[in-house]
Amino acid sequence: MEDYLMVGVIANTHGVRGEVKVYPTTDDVNRFKKLKEIYMGDEKAPLHIQSVKFQKNMVILGFKEFTTLNEVEGLRNKELFVDRAHAVKLQKDEYFISDLIGMKAVTDEGKTLGEVQDVLQTGANDVYVVKTTDGKEVLLPAIKECVLNVDMNERVMSVHIMEGLL
Repeated sequence: MEDYLMVGVIANTHGVRGEVKVYPTTDDVNRFKKLKEIYMGDEKAPLHIQSVKFQKNMVILGFKEFTTLNEVEGLRNKELFVDRAHAVKLQKDEYFISDLIGMKAVTDEGKTLGEVQDVLQTGANDVYVVKTTDGKEVLLPAIKECVLNVDMNERVMSVHIMEGLL
């Protein structure tokens, strides 16, 4: 499991005081109000959040480390992360998508189905994209009737293949 979880991507600069527009990749954009520190890029450079504003579907962040437009011009497309200790607390049977990717999927009959490649977020429920051992894709709805158990320690998902899914 990753030590850091992505919460946004810097889309552009905002104004002349070193603020940036961030495209949020988290379900709850209000979480930015509670954050004091965030990490940027592959090097996970720590940044201290000084201000948070919202504009349409974007978050405007100001950092203590930057005070001018010139300082933030090169930050476009940089990913922003939080460490796992400051991640959103999950409810029972909730998981971070990054933790599910790469997980082994095994049927309730004990056969290896494949590996979770992606999670599609639909209106009703998430859908797990599993690449089977023979290279095909299977779409599994993330519902109790289909996903029986998720073992984060063993990184194994136990699934029931409902009629019509294969």
